[in-house]
Amino acid sequence: PVPAVAAAGEESPAEGGPPDHSYSLSSGTTSEELLRKLNEQRDIIALLEVKMKEMKGSIRRLRLAEAQLREEIREKDRLLHAASIGTRKRHGL
Repeated sequence: PVPAVAAAGEESPAEGGPPDHSYSLSSGTTSEELLRKLNEQRDIIALLEVKMKEMKGSIRRLRLAEAQLREEIREKDRLLHAASIGTRKRHGL
């Protein structure tokens, strides 16, 4: 297999140090290794997309629940306000 070129701006082991990140490529990276890393990255992206959709669904459900709770609070506040006005009228306040 033909070695791939190191990613731009990253120090390879041949230049005197380890790569900057675990996903950095050295000048000796083979095309098979590149393909494996690319597939791993695609898998990670696909998983993140699934998780994002799940989170969006959760956020949507939470917003609906929040709206329902706010409506319940408004209704209870309205009933309490009406009850307090009725109490004041009965006591002449």
